[in-house]
Amino acid sequence: MAEISAKLVKELREKTGAGMMDCKKALQESDGDINKANEWLRQKGIASAEKKAGRVAAEGLIDSYIHTGSRIGVLVEVNCESDFVARREEFQALVRNIAMQIAAYSNVEYVKVDDIPAVIVQKEKEIEMGREDLQNKPDHIKEKIIQGRVDKRLQDLCLMDQPYMRDQSITVDEYVKQTVAQLGENIQVRRFTRYVLGEGMGEESDSSAEEAASDNS
Repeated sequence: MAEISAKLVKELREKTGAGMMDCKKALQESDGDINKANEWLRQKGIASAEKKAGRVAAEGLIDSYIHTGSRIGVLVEVNCESDFVARREEFQALVRNIAMQIAAYSNVEYVKVDDIPAVIVQKEKEIEMGREDLQNKPDHIKEKIIQGRVDKRLQDLCLMDQPYMRDQSITVDEYVKQTVAQLGENIQVRRFTRYVLGEGMGEESDSSAEEAASDNS
C-alpha cells in the first residue's frame, strides 16, 4: 500500500470538501491515486454529503425500537431538511436501522467524537498515561501511542464510528452519507437514548445486548 502523506490528504480534502478521515481512507483504497480517490468518494456519496452538511436539518423523525424480549429499548432522533424526505421509505429505513444499531452496541454512548465532554477525554488520557507498558518508552513514542489508544477508545464510544451492522465494510457515518447522496438532503443523527431493563439497579448483564447484535447481523 502506498504511503499516504498529510499533504496528499489535504489536497484531496480541498478538491472534494470531504473530511480528513474520509479522504485518507479514499486514498488508501485507491493506492494513493488522487483521481481514483475522488471517484471513490463520489461513488460512496461522501463528497456530496459533506457539501450538504452545513445546511439546516430541522425536520425528520423520532423513532423507537424495542428489541425482542423487551429488555432493550431505543429512542433516536434523526434530522433531515424537509418533511417530504422524512416521509420517504429510504429515510424511515435509515432511522429504523440506526435505532437497531444502537440497541446492538452496548458500548455506544455518544453520536460522534465531538460530543464527548472534555473531562471524559482527559480521563482517558490519564488512564493511558499510567499504563505500565509505556513507562520505559521515549516521550515522543509514548505520546503517539497514548493518542492512538485514546482515539480508538473515543471512537468505540461513538455511534457514527461503529461498523454498520448490515455491512461491516462501512461505518454508520458512511451509511448515513450514502443515504444523503441518495435523497439529496443533509441528514444528521441528533441524539439517542438506550434503555436496558434493570440498568442501574444492580450488576448489568451484557447477554441481552449480545443477543441484539446477533439478531441484527
